[in-house]
Amino acid sequence: MKHKVAIIDDEADMRSSIAQWLTLSGFEAETFASAEIALKTLSATYEGVVVSDIKMPGIDGMGLLKRLQSVDPALPVLLITGHGDVALAVEAMQIGAYDFIEKPFDPERLADLVKRAANARRLTLDNRRLRREMTDGTVLLRKLVGSSSVIEKLRETILDMAQSDGHILVTGETGTGKNVIAHALHACGPRSERPVITLNCTALGDSLEKTLFGPSSEPDERPVLEAANGGTICIEDIETMPEKVQARLLSEVFSETDVEAGDAIRDIRFICLSSRIQSVTEAPDTVREDLFFRLSTLHISIPPLRERGEDILLLFNRFCAQFAEDYGCDAPEISADDAARMMQFRWPGNIRQLINVAERAVLQSRRGESGLGDLIDHEATPIETTIIAEAKPLKEHVEAFEKMLIDNALRRNRGAVTGVMEELALPRRTLNEKMAKYGLVRAEYL
Repeated sequence: MKHKVAIIDDEADMRSSIAQWLTLSGFEAETFASAEIALKTLSATYEGVVVSDIKMPGIDGMGLLKRLQSVDPALPVLLITGHGDVALAVEAMQIGAYDFIEKPFDPERLADLVKRAANARRLTLDNRRLRREMTDGTVLLRKLVGSSSVIEKLRETILDMAQSDGHILVTGETGTGKNVIAHALHACGPRSERPVITLNCTALGDSLEKTLFGPSSEPDERPVLEAANGGTICIEDIETMPEKVQARLLSEVFSETDVEAGDAIRDIRFICLSSRIQSVTEAPDTVREDLFFRLSTLHISIPPLRERGEDILLLFNRFCAQFAEDYGCDAPEISADDAARMMQFRWPGNIRQLINVAERAVLQSRRGESGLGDLIDHEATPIETTIIAEAKPLKEHVEAFEKMLIDNALRRNRGAVTGVMEELALPRRTLNEKMAKYGLVRAEYL
């Protein structure tokens, strides 16, 4: 996708020459004869950079900069100054301009500045989208792709437990998506507008205590227990939390409060994640019982990928389509043998491992090579090659492969039913029945 650039200058020749050069440099340029006109278009969602002359009738470059700062302080503004306006340009930088360039300027330097500013803008917008996703329960639940009975039940469980305010223990093998589910629990619940902070006990190690309780090594950084008040703390690898930290957490968060002393109960919900804890009926050796049973009031066990049946092929298709778009090539075709092998493989790394295989399959296909089975065999250890998932009836394999073929055809034809009918040689009624049977909705492919 080309970077957008809004060029604002009251001189038509200057607007035209800058737009022509930036267009040749790979940008999508749009021009405005005045700041007043540009302000009608520029907003906090503008996916580009602003290049403006500093001397203009009406609202000048400085006035435009101040107005845009109130719209979105992170919108990059490059100002073009005349000779002798350096002091004004320095003032503009102090107000918040991304940079300035002095006339007469080198067009290549302008293009380089615009490119750097555009990359910064895209990063800002991507971070905002990510933050919105992390606070939107609907978006997060859509990330739990699949129509198997186990994943449907998991979605229902998340929605039910999100409404409760009890602390939750989320268990599951490595790569099953525990972090996504933890954030979905927060986003779908009554605390969704409050902070959610994730702590990894293993990664933080000795600094975990300071991070939780303070004082922080950074003077302006608040302890997590204070920053997350009213919200949620996600604790990864709870079984590796040092005993000293467990004792403080128990005494400072869960102990009875002396109301007369004026102490307030900390209003925090804990969601703990673990790939090692298998049961909630017995505390692991490394976690205090009194703490463990408080943190595991509710429990969600995430099913491993090998138990999700047809979801394996559906997820693989989605990942292949994403990587094919990233690499600018077609997604690989999956044979019936490949599909059967994928359904039978144990997937010890779960979804994370499936993503890796999908990317390698796309890169292999781009080189003109094939053989998905070889990729899967490469993933397996000598022991795993002989241990496959629980055998499934032939009917399940056939239906999963059929669903994958229809899903692929819908994706290739962008939801155009006529194209799918021709590609798969299916009458409309049969196609409609199969789409309904497999939960494939045409609108999702348009």
